[in-house]
Amino acid sequence: MKAFWTYTLARFAVFAVSFGLVWAISSIWLEPTNVTMIWVLLISLVVSSVVSIFVLGGLRDRLAQSVQERAARMTARIEESRRAEDID
Repeated sequence: MKAFWTYTLARFAVFAVSFGLVWAISSIWLEPTNVTMIWVLLISLVVSSVVSIFVLGGLRDRLAQSVQERAARMTARIEESRRAEDID
């Protein structure tokens, strides 16, 4: 569960930084309106997604490993319960 929260918070941090940078750059040339903020949000989402692919690869691998281990434990428990039912 720790890997999930670490990765999630890292993704939010990358988004916040990209949003701040895109907003700062756009405020130099454009006046802040609702439409401008929507474009800033969309561009920030795309930029943070691309950056996350390259920068957060290690965290993503740890999260995937954690999920795989948890699934293996649950499968083992289910098989153990199934075997216990067969014995009864």
